[in-house]
Order: sequence, then C-alpha cells, then structure tokens
Amino acid sequence: MPSGFTGTLWLPLLNGFGVAYTPTQWMPRRSATWRHAIEPRFSVTTPTFCGAYLRKCQADQFATLRYALVGAEKLREPIAKAFKEKFGVDLLEGYGCTEMSPVVTVNTPDVDDGREHQRGTRRETVGHPLPGVVAKVVDPETGAGPIFGREGLLLVNGPNRMLGYLGDPQKTQEVIRDGWYVTGDIAEIDEAGFIRITDRLSRFSKIGGEMVPHMKIEEQIQSLLAEDAACIVSSIPDESRGERLVAFYTDATLPPQELWEKLCRTELPRLWLPKREDLHIIESIPTLGTGKVDLRAVRQLAADSAASSFSTVDA
Repeated sequence: MPSGFTGTLWLPLLNGFGVAYTPTQWMPRRSATWRHAIEPRFSVTTPTFCGAYLRKCQADQFATLRYALVGAEKLREPIAKAFKEKFGVDLLEGYGCTEMSPVVTVNTPDVDDGREHQRGTRRETVGHPLPGVVAKVVDPETGAGPIFGREGLLLVNGPNRMLGYLGDPQKTQEVIRDGWYVTGDIAEIDEAGFIRITDRLSRFSKIGGEMVPHMKIEEQIQSLLAEDAACIVSSIPDESRGERLVAFYTDATLPPQELWEKLCRTELPRLWLPKREDLHIIESIPTLGTGKVDLRAVRQLAADSAASSFSTVDA
C-alpha cells in the first residue's frame, strides 16, 4: 500500500529517524507501550485507532508525542476533542488516495511569528494541498469549473500523481481528465483554500430520482448518539423508489424507534430518512485492517438485514 510505504518506510528512511512497527494497531495497550518505550514525536494513524487509544491507554504513554496525523476516514469532533484533552495533542486530519502516492492534503499546526499568524488548521476540513499539489472542484455532471463555496467533484494533480493503472488503459482514461486525477470524492474549497470532503459519488443513493448523500445522514445520526458511538449508512435496492437506506449504529441505549422519532424532528428531508425497520443496532462498525470502514461488509450487512426482514414478513 502506498500509504504504508510512504508513511512508515520511505519517510523515516529519507529523514533518518527511528521508527517502531507493530503487527496490528488493534492491540492499543501493547502499541502504546512500544510507543512509550521509544519516546515517539510523530504518529500516523486513523481516527478509529485514536478512539481505541482513548479507551485503553494512559496519558503518560503519549507524553512525548508532538504531532498526530490521521486519515483514511472522517475525523469526528468528539474524538478530536477527547484526544486533545487526554493526551494534549491536536489530531491533524489529512486526505489522500492511492493514485496520489497517497497524500493530497493535510492540516498543519498554526504558525505564530511575532505579530504574524498563519492558520494551518481548520476543523471539519482536511487542510490545504501539499506543496506542489493542486486541487479544484468542478461540477460533477458537466465538469465545468473550478467552483468555490459549494460542493462539487474533487480533481487533483501533482508530481505524486500516478501515470496510470498498469495494463489497464481504459480504466486509466476514466480517471485521468486532462492530466487531473478524478478522485470520485465530493468536496468544497473555502475562501482560505481549505478543503472539506463531504461524500463520495459512490456513497450516494438515488431515491425517487433524487441523489441522497450518505455522509450527511450519518452526520445527523451521529449527533443523536452517545459520544463514543458510531454509525454508517448503506443502501439496498427498492422496487418502488430505486434504492432504500439502511443505517447501523452502536449506541445500545437508543432504540431504533426512538432514533427514528428524533430523526423526524431534524431538518433532514423525509426522503432522506431510513425507515424505522432499517435502523439497526450492532456491536461495532465493520472495519478493515487499516481502520477504514469496510463498506463491502456494511453493504452485506444491509443485504442480510433486508433478507431477514423479508423472511420474517413472508413467514
């Protein structure tokens, strides 16, 4: 994986600093013990693993840490706030993709030099592009742009952009547009150049002819859950409306009926609301070894829940 090679192999080799490797970050106590032993200054991880460190580790195990870069999934504000309070370190959210080797943008610490102040971090964004990397947002349907202050399709370019997919010129042609890599992510660039990722084109559902973004529904559900809970939205085919939303969440204290009633009182359009029977409590959100949400497993959960519901009604 480019992220593994770049962040954990080439970065320390080229800069000449020590590094410790763990077989898995799913053992947070052991990982933190190793971190404490080598007195690390810099960490690259995911928000999911940061949540595990918050639950399992002591503050002194991160006493030497100065910078913590997170990516691969959206950083939720409760995790960022709790990490800062417990370990005294701001989580710097970044964004990347394999085709860009892999880093595209990153939040950096603010710089103060006398009376001069330069802002490097803005919450709820993935920061500025790296030096030499450029980004623009265009209309997802027409490709017109660049556009500012509203959402569109994110395109990026730079010296770290891939040449193409090996042995697959057709797929390469689909994602390289006039030299720009088409990320497939929906984003917005604000007046200060900070980039906010709002969703993926693949994470929209077409319901009743309208494109419904999963991430915005997740954000609303998340605001109704306990701080340490998580949620994910998927979809399944629906004969009458094209697709149907299915949501999974890990807050066992909030019954699906109560969650649905709270969602009905939000500003979300009714078309965007999952049905009561499509809200499910699960023990944990499926994740990959990197800490990313396993969207394929989530889609399978959604399909299984629909099949189970159909079997129950049929019986």
